[in-house]
Amino acid sequence: MDLERNITIEAQFHVSGTSHWNVHSTSETVFSAALAAKQRKLCPLPVRSFTGRQETLQEIHQYFAEAQGTRLVFILHGLGGSGKSQMAFKFVQEAQDKKCFSDVFFIDATSKETADADLKLLVPGSDNTSEAALSWLASNHNDWLIVFDNADDVELDIAKFFPPCTFGSILITTRNPQLCIHGVDSQVSNMAQDDASDLLLKIVGRKAIQHNKKELATAIVKELHCFPLAVSQAGGYINARGDLESYLTIYQSSRDELLQRNDIQGQSQYNTAVYATWNLSYNKLSSKGKLLLQIFSCLHHQGIKTEIFERAFLSELEIDDGDFQVQIDEVLAQLGGSNQTWNALIFNDIVGELQAYSLIEQDLNDQSFSVHPLIQQWSNHTTKQNMHFIQTCVLALIAMSCYFNTEDFEYIARLLHHTARVSLFFRKPIDLQISIWLAYIADRQGRWNDSELLHSIVFEKRKSLLGKEHPHTLTSIANLARTFSEQGQWSNAEALQVTVLDSQKRLLGEEHPDSLNSMDSLAWTYSKQGRWSNAEALQVAVLDSHKRRLGEEHPYTLTSIANLALTYSKQGRWSNAEALQVAVLDSQKRLLGEEHPCTLTSMNNLALTYGNQGRWSAAEGLCSVVLEKQKRLLGEEHPDSLSSMSNLTSTYSHQGRWTDAEELRVKVLEASKRLLGEEHPDTLSSMSNLASTYSDQGRWSDAEELEVKVLEARKRLLGEEHPDTLLSMSNLASTYSDQGRWSDAEKLEVNVLEARKRLLGEEHPKTLNSMSNLASTYSDQGRWSDAEELKVNVLEARKRLLGEEHPETLNSMSNLASTYSDQGRWSDAEGLQVTVLEARKRLLGEEHPDTLLSMSNLACTYSNQGRLSDAESLHVMVLEKRKTLLGKEHRTLWTACTTLHMFLSTKGVTLKPKH
Repeated sequence: MDLERNITIEAQFHVSGTSHWNVHSTSETVFSAALAAKQRKLCPLPVRSFTGRQETLQEIHQYFAEAQGTRLVFILHGLGGSGKSQMAFKFVQEAQDKKCFSDVFFIDATSKETADADLKLLVPGSDNTSEAALSWLASNHNDWLIVFDNADDVELDIAKFFPPCTFGSILITTRNPQLCIHGVDSQVSNMAQDDASDLLLKIVGRKAIQHNKKELATAIVKELHCFPLAVSQAGGYINARGDLESYLTIYQSSRDELLQRNDIQGQSQYNTAVYATWNLSYNKLSSKGKLLLQIFSCLHHQGIKTEIFERAFLSELEIDDGDFQVQIDEVLAQLGGSNQTWNALIFNDIVGELQAYSLIEQDLNDQSFSVHPLIQQWSNHTTKQNMHFIQTCVLALIAMSCYFNTEDFEYIARLLHHTARVSLFFRKPIDLQISIWLAYIADRQGRWNDSELLHSIVFEKRKSLLGKEHPHTLTSIANLARTFSEQGQWSNAEALQVTVLDSQKRLLGEEHPDSLNSMDSLAWTYSKQGRWSNAEALQVAVLDSHKRRLGEEHPYTLTSIANLALTYSKQGRWSNAEALQVAVLDSQKRLLGEEHPCTLTSMNNLALTYGNQGRWSAAEGLCSVVLEKQKRLLGEEHPDSLSSMSNLTSTYSHQGRWTDAEELRVKVLEASKRLLGEEHPDTLSSMSNLASTYSDQGRWSDAEELEVKVLEARKRLLGEEHPDTLLSMSNLASTYSDQGRWSDAEKLEVNVLEARKRLLGEEHPKTLNSMSNLASTYSDQGRWSDAEELKVNVLEARKRLLGEEHPETLNSMSNLASTYSDQGRWSDAEGLQVTVLEARKRLLGEEHPDTLLSMSNLACTYSNQGRLSDAESLHVMVLEKRKTLLGKEHRTLWTACTTLHMFLSTKGVTLKPKH
């Protein structure tokens, strides 16, 4: 490790001997004798606990063994404390054991003065200049190695200390990556986790007596980011004052104090604290360099890009606090803002300064910068007194950078990790405008917890400044309500929306645009709660107002009609929904054009209604048209394009085209990961959709893997009882059921059901869905009386809440009939199935998939009753209709064929395969 060393403590060696390479033996004796005349500095041994780094050591050995008779230079560079010097010492020890070099010369290259002094010691006789030493080395054709250790000073021209010859080997350790121009290089960074754990256990020795010592050591080195000096220092502390089990707790509560302490004998083999080794570099930075490092230390440690600063400088966001506006403008001016233009050269020079001391690294693939997490921690500690200002600056930079282009979805997605980190600063005083824009960013990133906090901050500020019923304050309450809705907290959302609506009605009037918007928002919340009649009443009122005041084809009127159509769809009134959606679409095409975003949204909604009606080819046609137009107008990876792609995959799935569905869903998922991040709500939804396609294909292990990943992410991000989390739990239970793991499925379904009962009520649509799913699992386990009890409850609730002929009511009736059939109660099953079939024929048509399913179920019941002729008639009808509608290779067609084959077998008829 490149640290200040007490040379008298370190073991040293100097071995001269015959090299395995071309050593000139005639001059070797004279050479060694001449050197003995002076007491030159010897190369230290590596510490006894040296561990790992085998790949890099092998790389150095290989490099110096490759060529003979030519100058070879190898540079080990990296952050102070990363172990560069120790690796060099280890290499020298191994090389001397193998007699690879005729001699090794150790030069302390901390400064020009130390390098000069060490070189002078090499000169035989009385000539005491470094120039003479270099000439003397150049005149001896021996296979010597020079180690230049700690060549960190950016002002030091290391090449001036190279002997003027074309032979010999040179090994350099440095924090300055610019020295890599002199030869082959290797960056020294964190240790591998296993190596770091082994290092800690070697240092701790007898203190590591716990039976779980490896596990404890791994936990500690993870917390230390496997940084060699920090691991070594932790080992020294444990040896002196603690044990493995207690160290982690002490470190987490007092990390800054521990990392800067230097008073424990042997806490590291270098008697240098972690923070002390970086203070040397920090003190050499310019004021601009220190400022930029402080800002980098408040962002996420990876993916820091210049564009954050450039966009912020070009932003027109006006901060409310005039004094702070002046301060942030000054910060940006120091970092590269000049005369209304961003000066990249100034910024790059400051970045170069930080790179020269290895305080930051650059990823050339995406031109981003990274800072070691411990460097961030140290930097924050060194600037404690200034930390609030720096944190506020970082919040301002992020907010201002997004104001530059609010529709740049890709840029906002790239900020995800940075905004997640700076969310730690949200509770501190923040300027109102900065809070507003940070809330906007959180909304776009789907970080609803942060969004809720920020909207609450904005609301409190506006209430204090403007009063609780000012239009801006009411807007803030509405925004806060939306975050509650997105988190599934619909009762909280409803309470706020009612408050806003009452205030707006009283202050602005019932038909003011803001009042009508609030009415629409409240209707949406009612819809989420399954209160569709309440939603419908509000939407009809909004629609009537818009028609009367704005006309039948005003954009607001058309939007209201579209919203009402969605509520009809939720109620299973698909023909009503279709009629409204067709009318809206025709008007928008005529008024706005075929490719207006509103027109395309209406087309998508109509496609969904076609899908609900089982008209999959019509749905596919519309989805394809929308997708092609959005790709051309917005780009293939715009969120709207990805949403349309997802809709199209649903139509493929229902047509049994699972390969096509999978291909599109993989594409959507990869784009979402790249644009929005691995854990954005939309990305997790895409992952869940792909899992569904895997299930359809019978690839249940693949489906399970994705569903577990989605569930764990949603638990962590949204909480155990968020609606999306419960949905994921339900999906995973379904996959367990498909695999025959019914006890696993039952456990999850019971948890979901209990949570939904408590959160949504006994008769919420989602609660009833959960009850129905659990009933199916009971049926799979042969627990038919348990299944029947639940299914009867679901059916009665749906009849009362939705009506006798709502699609969900008919589904419940069909499910209960299945349980009767399992119990051999075929006449009871038949009665329900006939009712369902007649209703579906009348409501959906003779050829709707659900109608055909009912027909197939009834045919099976006839067969069980011995009514073979009736059964055969229905089976053949189902087969022919599915063949016509879905094609010869759709999954349900093969199901129909199998069912008919089994039925005919009972009659002693054998079908011959057709080719």
